[in-house]
Amino acid sequence: MGSPSVRPIYRWRVVDIVVASVLAVAAGLVFVLWNIASNPLGAPLSAALPGLQALVGGGWLFAGVLTALVIRKPGAALYGELVAAIVSALVGNQWGVLTIESGLVQGLAAELVFAAFVYRRWGLPVAVLAGAAAGLAMGINDLILWYPGSTSTFAAIYVVSGVVSGALIAGALSWYVVRGLAKTGALSRFASGRVRSPADAR
Repeated sequence: MGSPSVRPIYRWRVVDIVVASVLAVAAGLVFVLWNIASNPLGAPLSAALPGLQALVGGGWLFAGVLTALVIRKPGAALYGELVAAIVSALVGNQWGVLTIESGLVQGLAAELVFAAFVYRRWGLPVAVLAGAAAGLAMGINDLILWYPGSTSTFAAIYVVSGVVSGALIAGALSWYVVRGLAKTGALSRFASGRVRSPADAR
């Protein structure tokens, strides 16, 4: 049996569910806007070097990392990314139901990183690693779904670009956003609201 003093760390409260849902739905609406903005941004990158368009992918990867950094509970990354993807799919986009599949894959990749640290490390390096993992999952998944038979050069550029975008946008940017929210007191009911906690530095 686990220690009673440890179990509450991993147990979801009602406030966790509510805030995670609000964050995920808000992120899903950002996804909807990013669905529109991504083509004008990605087209010049693709024209410059095919595969670089994955640099815009981070705009679809932050929901899981952001939710996990705020809630700090098992399943938060997967929940945040998946719900955001469902919102994007319900509103409507060019990828249809496969948007949900992508959210599942990307959220699970980020979740595995936080799980590897036993949900006890929430610093910038771990956030960047989680974002990079989501970017890696996105890159591989997209190659299978949308770019079958692509050259090894294109595949390598696409995956590396996805990893970089995930690390910077989903990982680093999400971490700084949470830090900023914590300083305002908006996260006072969460461990993430303690800006100077030891876990924030690791």
